[in-house]
Amino acid sequence: MKNSVEIKNLKKTYAAQKKSPAKEALKDITLDIPRGSIFGLLGPNGAGKSTIINIMAGLVVKSSGSVKIWDEDIDTSPRNSRAAIGIVPQEINFDPFFTPRQILDIQGGLYGVPKPERRTAELLEMVELTDKAEAHTRSLSGGMKRRLMVAKALVHTPPILVLDEPTAGVDVELRQMLWQNVKKLNQDGVTVVLTTHYLEEAEELCDKIAIINHGEIVANEEKETLLARIDAKEIRFRFQNVVTEIPAALEKFNAVKEGRRTIAMRYSPADQCVEEIIGVLQTLNNPIADISTDESDLEDIFLQITRN
Repeated sequence: MKNSVEIKNLKKTYAAQKKSPAKEALKDITLDIPRGSIFGLLGPNGAGKSTIINIMAGLVVKSSGSVKIWDEDIDTSPRNSRAAIGIVPQEINFDPFFTPRQILDIQGGLYGVPKPERRTAELLEMVELTDKAEAHTRSLSGGMKRRLMVAKALVHTPPILVLDEPTAGVDVELRQMLWQNVKKLNQDGVTVVLTTHYLEEAEELCDKIAIINHGEIVANEEKETLLARIDAKEIRFRFQNVVTEIPAALEKFNAVKEGRRTIAMRYSPADQCVEEIIGVLQTLNNPIADISTDESDLEDIFLQITRN
């Protein structure tokens, strides 16, 4: 499979300023983003995610290394490489006195899209802003402005869409709508690069996930492979009567009491059998009223990898 983005040995050091020492934001990053994928780039604040995106967009000058976007090198072919991506930044950035239709038309003109080929009406319909096409953008809600940002990034029909924290500060309903738009764009062949703090968002959308921490890639795997890193489940037993003590045989499972009638513990399905746990609990002579389990999710993996 060909890659939409190829990053090799990318480094970025911000120069010292007054009392602030020089900061090495990216340390020898190598990253391939497959074409047609929804690729998640995750990491704590200050890890280097936005620096990578800004280098791709031509807003930050790298210190060394190479970046290719849709087979175009950002140094030798800056115009073509930038035309291959549409970026939805975290910040809202358009004139509040223009209408959504005007904003999309102007953006299309800036990218050299001829008037007959502009997709303004189509994009407004996609983000459900057709009825607001002639309203001043200052009158739009925060969610509508966020959707307009997505449409603005797509005016030149780029093969790659970069979403930098697209659902930060938006409500659940809008988040679901944006997820649907992202999935539809991906089905139509657009490669999507997503940075997000909402780990359930990455778990829902992404095919492949890279985690960056302190300017270094610390994980870069298929989502399912990443989720399989922690082979552990959490299991809870709620009993009919009050639990007075935890059997000593459950110490290896780090069993703890939750409330008066519940015992919770973690176990590895590969190493332990639930039947063993139930057998020990039956010695309590306290009937089990309910059993619930939780599998490890992306948040567990993220915290484990970025904790240092």
